[in-house]
Amino acid sequence: MLDKDEVKEAIVNVARHIFSRFGFRKTTMDEIAIASRKGKSSIYYYFASKEEIFQAVVEKEASILKHELLSAINEADSPAQKLKAHVLVRMQTMEKLANFYSAIKDDYLSHLDFVEKIRKKYDLEEIQMMENILNEGVQNNMFEINDTSLAAIAIVTALKGMEIPLFWGVEEKDIDLRLDHLIQILFHGIMKR
Repeated sequence: MLDKDEVKEAIVNVARHIFSRFGFRKTTMDEIAIASRKGKSSIYYYFASKEEIFQAVVEKEASILKHELLSAINEADSPAQKLKAHVLVRMQTMEKLANFYSAIKDDYLSHLDFVEKIRKKYDLEEIQMMENILNEGVQNNMFEINDTSLAAIAIVTALKGMEIPLFWGVEEKDIDLRLDHLIQILFHGIMKR
């Protein structure tokens, strides 16, 4: 027999697919219950509301993204490779995490108290990851950056603005080319030297 945490995890996994397919507004507790093969009252035993399930889903997806980023960064050898890995994995993983992406981008969901907290927490974590990469690059004399904190904020902000137009709906072979150009600009800028 499954323990309470395992049942909650199973419900969250089912809800991830339903929310990503229908969106937060159109998803109902009945649909989650049916897909979970549980009675609606059983779902309410584990979660007080649809919002609480969605929060668990978004937090799970944020955790997946963080894990994927840290794994990619830790596998890379140099700060330059870590930066490239961060950008590539961020874009590829974000596309697969529809609920998390929706929570951080969709203004309709901003009325949910937890959404703003998750947005801020994720932003701070990603900026810190980026700053760590930049600091390592400066320490290894690979990067020349006066303020790694501001540079990290600028890079993360730029990545957010480029998610859809630069990477989504593009063939994988074209993503590598676009990524290489983006990394080139991040490393060398656009000024003629």
